[in-house]
Amino acid sequence: MRILVLSDSHSDRSKVRKAVEYMKDSIDMIIHLGDGERDMSFSDNTLENMEVIQVRGNCDLSSILPDSRLLEIRKKKIFCTHGHLQRVKFSDILLKTEAKKYNSDIILYGHTHKPVTKYEDSVYYFNPGSIRDGNFGYIDIVNGGIRCVNLNLYDMK
Repeated sequence: MRILVLSDSHSDRSKVRKAVEYMKDSIDMIIHLGDGERDMSFSDNTLENMEVIQVRGNCDLSSILPDSRLLEIRKKKIFCTHGHLQRVKFSDILLKTEAKKYNSDIILYGHTHKPVTKYEDSVYYFNPGSIRDGNFGYIDIVNGGIRCVNLNLYDMK
C-alpha cells in the first residue's frame, strides 16, 4: 500500500497536480494534511477511483473537514492532522501525546512547511513539507513494515 502525502498547497493546484501525476501509477490513496482543501478538486478524472483523505488546516477557512483523522491501514494506525492545534512550529510534545493517546504507528502532519521523517519510540513522524514549495512524500505499508519518503518536484525529471 503506497500513500501519497501532501500538505500546505495554499492554492497552488498545479503543483498538487504535478505530484499526483508523478505518483499516480504507484499510489493507492492520497492524504492531504490541510491548507489546501480546494486544491484537491480537479475538473478532469485525474482523481477518479482514488481515495482522498483530507483534514482541515488553519488556512482552510469555513471548512467542514475534520481537524484530524485516525485511519487503520493494514493493521497500522495513522493519525493525520495539520499540526496547528498541536503547535508543531514550537514543539512536537503534543504530537507525541497524540501518538500515545491513539496508539499510533504513524503521525502525519504539516503546517511547518518543512519536511520531517523521524522514528522515535516505535512511532514514525512524517511531515511532507509544503507542496507549494515542491515538497511532498509517500508512505509504504508492506508486510507489516513502514517506509516514509520525502520528495521534491524540483528533483523530478
